[in-house]
Amino acid sequence: MIQLTNISKNFSTQELFSNLNFKLNSGNRVGLVGRNGSGKSTLFKLILGEESADSGDVIIPKNYKIGTLKQHLTFSEKTLREEAALALEDEMKYDTYRVEKILFGLGFTGEDLEANPLSFSGGYQIRINLAKLLVTEPNLLLLDEPTNYLDIVSLRWLKSFLRAFKGELILITHNREFMDSVSTHTMGLVRKKIEIIQGDTHKFYEQLNANDELYAKQKVSQDKKVKELEEFIAKNKARASTAALAQSKVKQLEKMDRMEDLGFDNTLKFDFNFKDTPAKVLLDVKDLSFGYTPENILFKNISFTLEKGECLGIIGKNGKGKSTLLNTIAKELKQLSGEVNYHTTTSFAHFGQTNISHLSPNNSVMDEIYVGNPQLSEASVRSICGGMMFSGDGAKKKISLLSGGEKSRVMLGQILARNVNLLFLDEPTNHLDMDSIEALTIAIKNFKGSVIIVTHSEELLRRVCDRLIIFAKDGAEYFDGGYDEFLEKIGWEDEVKEEKVKVAPKSNNKENKKLKAEMVRERNKITSPLKKKVEKLETKIMELEELLESHHKELIEVSNSGDSVALMELSKLVSKEESEVEELFEEFEEAQIELDEINENYEQKIEELS
Repeated sequence: MIQLTNISKNFSTQELFSNLNFKLNSGNRVGLVGRNGSGKSTLFKLILGEESADSGDVIIPKNYKIGTLKQHLTFSEKTLREEAALALEDEMKYDTYRVEKILFGLGFTGEDLEANPLSFSGGYQIRINLAKLLVTEPNLLLLDEPTNYLDIVSLRWLKSFLRAFKGELILITHNREFMDSVSTHTMGLVRKKIEIIQGDTHKFYEQLNANDELYAKQKVSQDKKVKELEEFIAKNKARASTAALAQSKVKQLEKMDRMEDLGFDNTLKFDFNFKDTPAKVLLDVKDLSFGYTPENILFKNISFTLEKGECLGIIGKNGKGKSTLLNTIAKELKQLSGEVNYHTTTSFAHFGQTNISHLSPNNSVMDEIYVGNPQLSEASVRSICGGMMFSGDGAKKKISLLSGGEKSRVMLGQILARNVNLLFLDEPTNHLDMDSIEALTIAIKNFKGSVIIVTHSEELLRRVCDRLIIFAKDGAEYFDGGYDEFLEKIGWEDEVKEEKVKVAPKSNNKENKKLKAEMVRERNKITSPLKKKVEKLETKIMELEELLESHHKELIEVSNSGDSVALMELSKLVSKEESEVEELFEEFEEAQIELDEINENYEQKIEELS
């Protein structure tokens, strides 16, 4: 149990908390909500002792162990297995099965256990830190956005793990469905105070709205009373016969605890501009296949039609090709075979994480909104900027000065400016807070056109998607139904089969040991060229990205110089290099998938000998 008493905290002129009080009871799993910048992460730092309150006390019992997810990455061991086992305490240091079970739940494979932690991508390195935290079994878990970098299957595993966790939990996440599924209580930072209720976020916001409504009514009543007192004082203070009574009213007014106006935080505003079309079918995809070589196909023979008003979800584990499919449908990548046919009146907009790189660093936020629709008036552009939380001078801020989350909002604003009837959205909820995600969900539901969306959010899938394309082990399949229907009829492969990897009992069977050794040598022989290819591609990508960054800087300088010939040549070069990077990334993804499948196959064979 921890307790915070009368906590106040200021940063420069900004007051985050004022006389904040909170008590965490045994077994509570609390979802912490609040707008971006409301102080959620600062509250965690106060509990951890990484920040000091300006006033008040943080009371933590003796020997009460608090674990938190570290975003900085420091690894000292040569293998993933050894790195994760560092988190085990002395009396548990041989309990490697529990370590492996957590790693497998977070999406690692048996082959990964012997890999160097530094060889994994940034997202998977964050997962290693999450695994090390879960292994320690602290009294209190403080999790700040643990769902970032997790695919939908890993999210479902973590959800089950946290529901079974015996200690206390405080969770920050923009994933509302995930929070509601694991929390016993919801706590919100509202107007520099903490509000907490037993129940989920829906109950919390219902209660908050009811409280605000009651407060507003009480303030109207108080304002009326104040006005009456002030008028009485003004009329009677000069008369000798009523001066004493007027003075009494002055004292009554001074003693009154005046209610302040309610302050409301900004929320992103979404309203997609629908371009009218007589078409019933906006998109027709026939036998679509893609791969960088005919031998290694990411998906094949995908067929579907998308009618006006329908929403198609693309789901699956990370690295399987979801974004590649969306980019192929958007004709940013060339398919191996099949057709992508748009109706002649179809007009689409594409939001993707890679599209952020298309923003011009030297442009302002307003400039980029004009790129979406040059015909808009300045008032309309400023309105969109305001809706994306770039009001006033913020609309003139240069793209080069923005964070990744702010650039995502600019891309969304650019799409809002376009007149379209088809939306391609690749993980649009990244970098959005819970209220903004709700606003986006409603906007997608209200959009009169069609939508194709890639997302790991199960709540968003349930609320907006009519049909699905599911990426599983053997490519991608079309499913004519919603997400809950998919779970009921098919389900995720990892959840419907028993765990493959278990601790093998000690065996003296020399023949089995010999077969295992031979199988390991055979596997290494097959995977060795693939590993070299992956490493070579990774090096090439890094070199090309450095060159691209240099040319981007040159492009800005040439643009400012007014040399149109040099500008055109350099723009072509940058465009060519961007395409090469995209192709290398896809080739890298395809090689990594093939490598993972070979390792998984051999891991299963080796386990069968145990």
